[in-house]
Amino acid sequence: MSSLIATRLNAIRTEMAKHDLDAFIVPRADEYLGEYVPAHNERLHWITGFTGSAGMAIILKNSAAIFTDGRYTVQVRQQVNAELFEYLSLTDTPQIQWLIETLPNHSRIGIDSRLHSLSWYQAAQSAFNNADLSLVTLDSNPIDIHWNNRPKASSSPAILFSNDYAGETSLNKRTRIASKIQQAGANAALITALDSFCWLLNLRGQDVPRLPVILGTALLYRDGSVQLFTDISKLPKGINEHVGCGVSFLPETALKEALTALSNTLLLCDPDTSNAWAQLTAKNAGVSLLAASCPIALEKAQKNAVELAGFKACHIRDGAAVSRFLAWLDNEVQENRFHNEAQLSDKLESFRLADPLYQQPSFDTISALGSNAAMCHYNHNNGTPANMQLNSLYLVDSGAQYFDGTTDVTRTVAIGNVTQEHKKMVTLVLKGHIALDKAKFPRGTSGQQLDGFARQFLWQHGYDYDHGTGHGVGHFLNVHEGPQRIAKAGQNVALLPGMIVSNEPGYYREDEFGIRLENLVTVQTCQSLIGVERDMLEFKALTLIPMDKRLIDKNLLTKEEITWLNDYHQQVFKALAPLMHGSDLDWLTNATTAI
Repeated sequence: MSSLIATRLNAIRTEMAKHDLDAFIVPRADEYLGEYVPAHNERLHWITGFTGSAGMAIILKNSAAIFTDGRYTVQVRQQVNAELFEYLSLTDTPQIQWLIETLPNHSRIGIDSRLHSLSWYQAAQSAFNNADLSLVTLDSNPIDIHWNNRPKASSSPAILFSNDYAGETSLNKRTRIASKIQQAGANAALITALDSFCWLLNLRGQDVPRLPVILGTALLYRDGSVQLFTDISKLPKGINEHVGCGVSFLPETALKEALTALSNTLLLCDPDTSNAWAQLTAKNAGVSLLAASCPIALEKAQKNAVELAGFKACHIRDGAAVSRFLAWLDNEVQENRFHNEAQLSDKLESFRLADPLYQQPSFDTISALGSNAAMCHYNHNNGTPANMQLNSLYLVDSGAQYFDGTTDVTRTVAIGNVTQEHKKMVTLVLKGHIALDKAKFPRGTSGQQLDGFARQFLWQHGYDYDHGTGHGVGHFLNVHEGPQRIAKAGQNVALLPGMIVSNEPGYYREDEFGIRLENLVTVQTCQSLIGVERDMLEFKALTLIPMDKRLIDKNLLTKEEITWLNDYHQQVFKALAPLMHGSDLDWLTNATTAI
């Protein structure tokens, strides 16, 4: 593999020489700038051998560096040859500043502008200009030129997502959101987020692993009409009738001409989420750019009544599937049958596969035993899956894509006997989970303001965790959905009724264990404070799966927290018992009895 990577690097350096480049930047991204990248767009993997979900390579004339975050410190050394790449931190070593410090004056740095946001492009260009360096955009990506036997893009047809599941026609959505474009004074909006235009047109797809979306880009006009630029060979019969009047479908190659045709108009674009190429193409054609958030994002985040009903239904079925897995797991431990992380992950999915509405996992399952769980985004596929060990913890974070909704749940499970320290840390995490679940807050409150609810008990003992506490979730769409989130920092977006967010505090002790307890919750009007001075909101749990009582130290819980746990488990039993039978029902009964 090393010799193959070396050959590829030489080929890229040959292309760099043709353009008189001193550096070429390869992000782990494609032109859609999404979280998941389909195989045919995995350029960072092609040039480095690295399979992680975040990273960047910078190729110089005589050397190269790969930048990854803390999740991949071990993995990058296993997959990437140290003789070919220097290992650097994605977070601690800003790549733009590194280039400024590494390269001499007058150096030229090449990029594929489709793979970077406009915000990144503008920041890089400004910094390089001040350092007497040049940022050069290439018409053709050097990797694409030399990528022989490149995987083919998915040929699976798009899915006409029923209005019965969506709860609203595309025409209604387009008319409503077009009014926002009118109010902004723009003629059209550039829609590059795949889940945004799929939601808008009531379409789903199979182009990206784990995400039921199709690849493409859309222009939404002020009159509610849409041009979708995509692989038109994948559009099914009846699509025109399904989406309603005012929608045209064109090949992706037609996007440049359409952007140019907007000359002398105002185009609404999100510089943080849309690629630089599209916006620069428009700007160079005389289009004025209006920087603004995607007008679809907030509308999509507030689920309608039909979407919420789908979420509730799929979470009951998913809760039964995961509970059957947990019952099976406990029995395997009792019978001294031990499995590795991959086998556990596959077994969990086998229970979900029995549901006719199940489509695929909503993300790569985190099946983490013992010390592997201390890496909060661990992936057993990136190495040799660990085997179960008695007297340890097992963390399983998994989710599913169903036609009527998307799930995401984490449970931490005792494998045999556990220590008092295990119980203490799980209980501190549980206390934070309960505090956030029970929060009542006035309309206008953001997730950033609520984040401390989940961390407070860990903080009191000198602990914390480094990930966000909650993310939005799409409806049979992206499991990580904005603009809302619950975190120490980030967009200060108010939580609104109908939004779905996760509640997932955790704790991770390096080389020992990891803990996370995650439910999805919906934001709703506070039922106990209707008619008070302020319009108050609260969370209601969607996830209905037992939490492992063997890991809870009752002495660390208040009476109110004990009541919350017992009430939650009664909700779980009431919802799931009709779907459980025999030994599975016996397990559920025991798992949900009061403490």
